[in-house]
Amino acid sequence: MSEANQVNKIRVWDLPTRLFHWALVLAVLGAVVSAKIGGLMMAWHLRCGYAIAALLVFRLLWGIVGGHWSRFRQFFYTPAAFVRYLRGRPLPEDCFEIGHNPLGALSVLLMLAWLGLQVGSGLIADDEIDTTGPLVAWVSSDTSQRWTGQHTGLGQWGLIAMVAVHVAAILFYRCFKRRNLLAPMISGDKMVARVVEHSADTLATRLFALTLAAACAAAVWLLVNAAG
Repeated sequence: MSEANQVNKIRVWDLPTRLFHWALVLAVLGAVVSAKIGGLMMAWHLRCGYAIAALLVFRLLWGIVGGHWSRFRQFFYTPAAFVRYLRGRPLPEDCFEIGHNPLGALSVLLMLAWLGLQVGSGLIADDEIDTTGPLVAWVSSDTSQRWTGQHTGLGQWGLIAMVAVHVAAILFYRCFKRRNLLAPMISGDKMVARVVEHSADTLATRLFALTLAAACAAAVWLLVNAAG
């Protein structure tokens, strides 16, 4: 068996990416559940929103400086590559099965963007009962009400729909394609029948990510307390 055809275990998702993923799952779940319960739980809805904001800022930066397969440059495919993926005719140099495939990458980018819109609208939202976003004073009443409607209407249901599609895709790959998409997001590794670049995942990169995450959390804390 040639080296190019050997099955190699490679680190695809570094630890910071994996922790970001599962922390985001918990924060989004907490935000949705607390909003549905309402009342005193709205304080936790706000806290979950702040956590999501910090996580998104971290992921934006980690998409620039993080592990090889976590970088956003790996998420963008040419139209020709997208067509090859849909037709099931990849070229030898295509790496659709390693990081995010074209559809998966597009769904991740859309979900991150949608979450960013939800966080932004939540910061200036006002339900006119007892919950207001920390930055509501920075915008006009009309602007706040428009974005409050977006946050609780299309924004909320669009996010739930995206999460449902994401879960359905995981189940589809598991049941029909016999591919476990969750396992690599837990272990970080994939078995790949080719020689490709590993994602850096050393103690140094993890400490750097921890420092970066702490800075993102501090920045969000400063932002939400800026109007106080």
